[in-house]
Amino acid sequence: MNHFVIPGLGVLLLITLLYFEKTGQPLGRIVTKSLLSLLFVITVFIRPGAHEAYTRYLKAGLILCLGGDVFLALSGLKWFRAGLAAFLLGHGFYILAFHSLIPFNGWFSPEDFLILAVSLGACRWLWPHLGAMKVPVLAYVAFITLMVLGAWAVFERPALPLTGKALVFFGAVLFYLSDLLVARDQFIRKAFSNRLIGLPLYFTGQFLLAFSPGFI
Repeated sequence: MNHFVIPGLGVLLLITLLYFEKTGQPLGRIVTKSLLSLLFVITVFIRPGAHEAYTRYLKAGLILCLGGDVFLALSGLKWFRAGLAAFLLGHGFYILAFHSLIPFNGWFSPEDFLILAVSLGACRWLWPHLGAMKVPVLAYVAFITLMVLGAWAVFERPALPLTGKALVFFGAVLFYLSDLLVARDQFIRKAFSNRLIGLPLYFTGQFLLAFSPGFI
């Protein structure tokens, strides 16, 4: 498949999704978001990867994120919880994917404290607004933090190709940032601006990760 087809189609679907978000059309939002998420799953399946375990775990994570996207596109707290669970499991597979490249005992670096500080700040920011969702959200923050720590460990590994490890790290960071905007929209202030910024961050991050097996 031409290298420009998937990004071009992705941009078109993203613009359409933002239009449906802005105009409040739930059916259009669900269909478009599902198609866009399906596209990053297709991407990882058509990209050959030299690291079999990494690619296998990444595929599982992306499929779970597709499910999470469908759940979050629906209205209601029960669907938000289902989406949170799907994404938490997806992050778990991303963590295993990064572990397959760099074992857990090689993840520590001084920069980890910066990542941990950002996550602690996010928890403090969200805490007064979480209500009964405190435990699930804290568990989720722990998983996404560990996911970014793993991506940073991959990025620091000199033996890995620069393009591949950059896709991993920046994909993980964009995913992380988009989750903060999802949390803001859900718990602090619902606003189209959260989705206007968060959705491009999220889908860019997912596509970077989906393309990474071909460069690792």
